[in-house]
Parts: sequence; structure tokens; C-alpha cells
Amino acid sequence: MSLVSTFRFNRIRSILRFIASAPDRETVMTTSPPDPKAPKLADFLCFAVYSANLAYGRAYKPILDELGLTYTQWIIIVALWEEDGQSVKSLGEKLFLESNTLTPILKKLEGEGYLQRRRALADERQVIISLTEAGRQLREKGGQKTLVKATGLAPDEFAQAQKTISRVRDNLIRHANDA
Repeated sequence: MSLVSTFRFNRIRSILRFIASAPDRETVMTTSPPDPKAPKLADFLCFAVYSANLAYGRAYKPILDELGLTYTQWIIIVALWEEDGQSVKSLGEKLFLESNTLTPILKKLEGEGYLQRRRALADERQVIISLTEAGRQLREKGGQKTLVKATGLAPDEFAQAQKTISRVRDNLIRHANDA
């Protein structure tokens, strides 16, 4: 039995024990009416951003499948198109990824022939990431496809939404760092 199957089995068993031990099964199965003043899921900006991210992932899937990349691999390639020859640290900061998350993805992209990693001459503790010719060619292969039109927003609305979401992100990061 796999670890997941064991977990599911134990979880189901504990739920059944809880229900069986309840003095009144009606009590367990009923819920109180929702508080009309309580915020609904649709009222949470975090859920709107989260679900939009999931929708973007689904919409990007055919493009990325054609390129043979995951979304995280894709944004690494795009960041390197923007500024090639970055350190792992600066790339991670730009993408909001920790180096322990970034490094295995970079190794995979290097194995695919899209980039190369090398030690910096000035400081061997730094690893510099550069696109190969194959990584640069991804731009012509499908890198110009965007989903601006698919969002249903006019170009100016799209730009404003992107700026607003970026400002929200930056403010939340600042808040979390101050806490």
C-alpha cells in the first residue's frame, strides 16, 4: 500500500470513528446557517488572484506543451531573454523563488540545452546563468505568444491590472517583512 493510500485509509477510518462516536448523528451532519455578514469566498482578493493564476496556468498549458516547458521554466527563460547572464541570486529575486527551488529547475533547463551555468570569475560562490542559442530560439518558436487578448481586457486595462497586481504584491511583501 502506498503512503498516499495509507494516509487516505487512516483519514477515512478516523472520520468514520468520529461519526460513530457522536451522540447524535444529526448533530454531526447539520451545519448552522451562514452568517450573512461574513465575507464570502468571492469577496477575497487573494482568492481572485489565486484562481486567476490557476486560469492562466490552464490557458498557457497548450503554449508551454508545444515548447516542452513548465510555467516556472518558461518564466526563467523569459527573465533571461530580458537580461541574460544573471546570477542565480538575482534571478531568484526577480522571480520570487528561493535558490533551493530554482537550482533543480536550472539544472533541468541546462540538461535540455536551453541554458548554461558557470561560476563567476570575480566570485566563484556566484553562479551565472546564460541562455544558449537553443534558449534564445524559443522566442521564435513560440515565445511571442501572449494571453493579453484572452483576458478580454483592452490593452490599457491589461496594463493597469498588471500594475495594480504588482503593487499589491509589493505591498504584501513589505507588510510580511515588517511583521
